[in-house]
Amino acid sequence: MSRIVVGLSGGVDSAVTAMLLKRQGHEVIGVFMKNWEADDLEVDCPIAQDYKDVLAVGEVLGIEVELVNFAKEYRERVFSYFLAEYQAGRTPNPDVLCNAEIKFKAFLDHAMGLQADFLATGHYARLEGVYPRRQLLKAVDANKDQSYFLYRLNQRQIEKALFPLGNLTKPEVRELAREAKLPVATKKDSTGICFIGERPFREFLQRFMPIRPGIMRTPEGRKVGEHQGLMYYTLGQRQGLGIGGLKWAEEGVPWFVAGKDMANNELIVVQGHDHPLLLSQTLAAADLSWVGPAPEAGRRYGAKTRYRQQDAACTVEGLDGGRLSLHFDEPQWAVTPGQSVVVYDGDVCLGGGIIQ
Repeated sequence: MSRIVVGLSGGVDSAVTAMLLKRQGHEVIGVFMKNWEADDLEVDCPIAQDYKDVLAVGEVLGIEVELVNFAKEYRERVFSYFLAEYQAGRTPNPDVLCNAEIKFKAFLDHAMGLQADFLATGHYARLEGVYPRRQLLKAVDANKDQSYFLYRLNQRQIEKALFPLGNLTKPEVRELAREAKLPVATKKDSTGICFIGERPFREFLQRFMPIRPGIMRTPEGRKVGEHQGLMYYTLGQRQGLGIGGLKWAEEGVPWFVAGKDMANNELIVVQGHDHPLLLSQTLAAADLSWVGPAPEAGRRYGAKTRYRQQDAACTVEGLDGGRLSLHFDEPQWAVTPGQSVVVYDGDVCLGGGIIQ
């Protein structure tokens, strides 16, 4: 029997994780992480309701539940990075950093301080092997696989990690929750970032970053409108551009964001989903992190440049000086600086880096 701390979020996945471990005879301690200090302007952030749900789950399962506050660490290690990336014109993924810096660093340290043998979460991923050659694998449920968000974990972190849902599908998890009469069995999955909640993204960012409207133009230099601030747009974005009434434009062909000219504060837009500026056959990544051994130059792998994307066949062209160069068999759409590229060898997640 092991002593296992389970990160309870208030959702069905973490609740079933705790239930499965309890049924296996382990000593289970539930911990709810508070990563954001809500204020009177943040009524949409569902922390309070999530904590109530965690307490209700703890009561049904007969486990003690503790609340820990990592808001300071989250602001310093995740939120400050989030803002800096947006100010630099990139599109960050805070979930990746939260896993590496909060859940499996600050929270893992806390769990070990409780004399736990392992830290378990409701992530859909699998682990195989033993330290120092432990492997991170995709989940059985391809629709829910979250290995993409875990690629920055190192051997020391996954040595102490457990992902009990890795071999289950989401419908199976829901069914287990219903059978056990868990109060969150039918609770909707949360989406997005808690510190933004349900409020409009632009409204939230305005509280922390100055608004700098500017010109929206084509690659040829033709003005098509005005943007509300480069930080509000991401490569490949189609919605919310407000372009219309241009007699010279191709009628009925949608517009997409294709780039940002930071020096001149201009947004570059193009017509057509398959415009050449939206397609990339190569990419460079930095700030690399490998779960185990790094991929080998010259070898073929699969890679994702965004979550839920199918693995795209590629070749590692270079891996030196802290930079990774990939060449894809087929051009990839809207490869976005600031997002993560994650490299796979079959089901094995090797790691990745931040797209430059």
